[in-house]
Amino acid sequence: MNEKEEIIRDIKVLISTADEKSVEINPNYLEYFSIEELNEIRDRLVVKKKSIREITSDFLDEIYDKTKKDEI
Repeated sequence: MNEKEEIIRDIKVLISTADEKSVEINPNYLEYFSIEELNEIRDRLVVKKKSIREITSDFLDEIYDKTKKDEI
């Protein structure tokens, strides 16, 4: 597997959801991107996914704290 294929595989994983086992990206579309551009796309997706996890975690912590207060 060459570097470009590895980056594309990473991007597919990052944009997939629990409901989608596999995400297909038109290979012709990806040929227009350089390795540097694909790396940038991957890096932005990593940051977005991390941000979403943090927001979700904070939200779940808040809900948990509220349920603890209700139980007392």
